[in-house]
Amino acid sequence: MTFLNEITHRYPDAISFAPGRPYDGFFDIEQIFVHLRAYIDHLAAQGRTPAEVRTALYQYGPTAGQIRDIIADSLRADEGIDVPAESIVVTVGAQEAMLLVLRALVAGPEDVVLVTSPCYSGITGAARLLGARVVPVDEDEDGLSLAVLETVIARERAAGRRPRALYVIPDHSNPSGNTLDRDTRDRLLAAAERHGILIIEDSPYRRVSPGPPLPTLKSLDRSGTVVHLGSYSKTIFPGARVGFAVADQEVVDEDEHTGLLADELTRIKSMVTVNTSSLSQAVVAGALLAADGRISALNAQPAAYYHDALGTVLRCLEACLPVARREALGIRWNRPTGGFFVTVKVPFRADNTALARSAEKFGVLWTPMSYFYPDGGGDRALRLSTSYLTSADIEEGTARLAEFIEAESAVDENIPADTARIQND
Repeated sequence: MTFLNEITHRYPDAISFAPGRPYDGFFDIEQIFVHLRAYIDHLAAQGRTPAEVRTALYQYGPTAGQIRDIIADSLRADEGIDVPAESIVVTVGAQEAMLLVLRALVAGPEDVVLVTSPCYSGITGAARLLGARVVPVDEDEDGLSLAVLETVIARERAAGRRPRALYVIPDHSNPSGNTLDRDTRDRLLAAAERHGILIIEDSPYRRVSPGPPLPTLKSLDRSGTVVHLGSYSKTIFPGARVGFAVADQEVVDEDEHTGLLADELTRIKSMVTVNTSSLSQAVVAGALLAADGRISALNAQPAAYYHDALGTVLRCLEACLPVARREALGIRWNRPTGGFFVTVKVPFRADNTALARSAEKFGVLWTPMSYFYPDGGGDRALRLSTSYLTSADIEEGTARLAEFIEAESAVDENIPADTARIQND
C-alpha cells in the first residue's frame, strides 16, 4: 500500500485501477447529518432522555458496540442470519475484526490459519502482526478447491500442526473476483465441521452488485462453524470505519466459564481500541434504520453502477485485446459476476518496476497480484479495480492499459512494440 500510494502521488494524472474503493459520486455530505438525526430520533423514540442521547454520542461507548441490535435486525432482514445481538461485536472496520478473531483462535505455535491463495492481504498482515502461521490453500481457475483444502489440512496435521480456521471471501473475492457456487458452499461447511475448523467468512462485496446473492456461509451454518465478518465500508462509506464480527460459538475460558466467542473478542478489543467510534456507529445505524435494515435497498443504485463499471471494463478489454491477439500473446482474464475486481494474466513480470513504467509511460495504474500470494506467486498477473472510475475513465484507462500490455509483451517476445501494435490492428 505504501508503494501504491507513493506512485499514485507521483503520477496524479494517471488513471488508476488500483484502489478498491467505492465511487465518490455517491457520497453526499448532507446525508451524514440525515443519518445522524435518524439515529438520534431512534434513541428518543426508545425513551432515552436528552442526557442519555448526549452520552451515547459523545462518550466512550460499550466495547462490544452500541448498535448491535440494529445490526442483528439488518442481518436477519437482508441475509437470513438469525443471531442474538450479544453474539455481535462492532469493530473498527473488518480489519479489526480479523485481528480480534485471529488473536482469539491462535494460542500456540502449533496453531495455523489457512487462507485462500491469492487472498486479501489484510488477513495475512494481521496474522504476521500476531506471529500466527499462515498456510495458503491455492485456488484454481474457479476459486477454492476443496480437494486442495483436504490435502493441506492432512499435511499440516501430519506435521504436528493444528489448523484452527480457514479465511475465505465467498462472494466476488478480493483480489481474484471469484465467487463460490452453492454446491461448494455446502461442501465447504461439511468439510469444516468434519475437520473441526472454523470458517472466517469475510463479506464486504456481497451488496455491490444488483440481484440476490448466494446465501452467506453463516446463514447456511447449522453447527457453529462460521465466524461472519462484515463491513459497511463498501456499502455505506469507508470513512465511518465500522465493521462487525458475528461470533455466536460457545467457548470455555481458562476459568472453566462458558460464554460466547463474541465475549472473548470483546475482551481483546478492550485492550486494542477500547470501543468503536460512537459517532460513526450512530451514522451507520441511521443509514440502516432509513432502509429498514436492508443494505440491498440502501445500496441499489451504487450496486447497479458497480455492475455497469465491471461490464464496461470487460467490454473494453475485449475490444482493445481481441481474442486472436490475446491468444497469441498468452493474455487472459476472468469474468466475475460482480464485485470490484478483475484478474488479468500477462506474459511478463507484472511487478513494481513494471507498474512504474506503466504509470510513467502510459499513464495507467493497477495492482501487482504478487501482493496477494502469501508464499509467492502471481508474478505474471495484475488486479484491476473497477469501482472507482467513471465510464469515460474506464474506456481511456483500458486503452492505455492495452498499450502497456502490448509494449511489455513485445519486449518479452523480443519484437518491436510498433510491430505488436500493427499486428493487433
